[in-house]
Amino acid sequence: MKKVVVAYSGGLDTSCIVKWLKDKYSVEVVCFSAFIGEVPDKNALKQKAIKCGASKAYIEDLKPEFAHDFILPALWAHARYEGKYPLATALGRPLIAKHLVRIAQLEKADAVVHGCTGKGNDQVRIEVGVRTLDPSLKIIAPLREWEFKTREEEIEYAKKHNLPVSATKASPYSLDKNIWGIAIEAGVLEDAWKEPPQDAYVMTRAIDQTPKQAKYIEVEFDAGVPVKLNGTPYGLVDLIEKLNAIGGQYGVGRFDMIENRLVGIKSREVYEAPAAEILLKAHEELESLVMDRDFYHYKRVLSERYAELVYFGLWFSPLKTALDAFFAAHQKRVTGVIRLKLDKGHAVIVGRKSKYSLYHEKLATYSKGDAFDHTQSAGFVKIWGLPYEGLDFKSKI
Repeated sequence: MKKVVVAYSGGLDTSCIVKWLKDKYSVEVVCFSAFIGEVPDKNALKQKAIKCGASKAYIEDLKPEFAHDFILPALWAHARYEGKYPLATALGRPLIAKHLVRIAQLEKADAVVHGCTGKGNDQVRIEVGVRTLDPSLKIIAPLREWEFKTREEEIEYAKKHNLPVSATKASPYSLDKNIWGIAIEAGVLEDAWKEPPQDAYVMTRAIDQTPKQAKYIEVEFDAGVPVKLNGTPYGLVDLIEKLNAIGGQYGVGRFDMIENRLVGIKSREVYEAPAAEILLKAHEELESLVMDRDFYHYKRVLSERYAELVYFGLWFSPLKTALDAFFAAHQKRVTGVIRLKLDKGHAVIVGRKSKYSLYHEKLATYSKGDAFDHTQSAGFVKIWGLPYEGLDFKSKI
């Protein structure tokens, strides 16, 4: 083995990994950083990788690809793992795996390296993605094999070798952030009984710090794609980031859950995802307005399965690809405007309209404008209940 490519974040783990790989394997190390959240100084990150021992560093802004090729399909699927988590981190990992393989092939590397732990979900997402795309690549996971047992030991290693890391022993939380949300772990959050302290949150305000007056917003969709906010056109990335700022100001998009990890353990996870919460609610409400009952109900079943596939690291699987096609099939109808009220941590749907709407007020109303023929209902109810007449349930009444 002569050359490896590291999925490099610039944090403590991956900075130590670069030095550790050179010492243990005597290999050339190339770093790859994927920006799918905020983009700091690219040159600074590149120099940091070089100072840690990398011979080269690829620093790439992948937010547009992330938004259109990963977030949008998940939005169309209404994907929430276990009904809550909008899969921000889970969606980012297959994108990283894809480009990790691309750069490894470009560099003619022998292996790819990640900084995931041995009991987390991300090791599965990245490794299954890499093996699906290029099974010839060797995969190295230093956190599963190196000598460090604690974060403090890594910090001491970094100091000893003059690695340019900013982590301190006082840092309480582990964060993973992209434009679709942020995952927050470690510290006091590992106690399932304790309320998350306010300093754990990054994107959202506490309820008592939100504005006193509610805010109304309108999100417009064109063929399933959110394209306008309050009548102003935005690209998908800009619209997501705008909604993160607005939703976060009103405390929207906090999730605190006990989650069933892929590896079999339960973990306490805290997430923030203001834009995801707003857009998922808005898109689902618009579909309920324009799609027929059978489609809408059946999709809810498939959405849960889709979320599991993404969470379990099976982004590049035949079933997930087939489900993508199903969810994309009728997005042309998902065109219209959803009005939401943001208030004290809630995003509430208060209005909806579409040229494809299947809602007809004259059929739904109970006023004198009612156009529904009530005389037809007796026969409908009789036929609907016919298969159940005579069943012996009397003893259970």
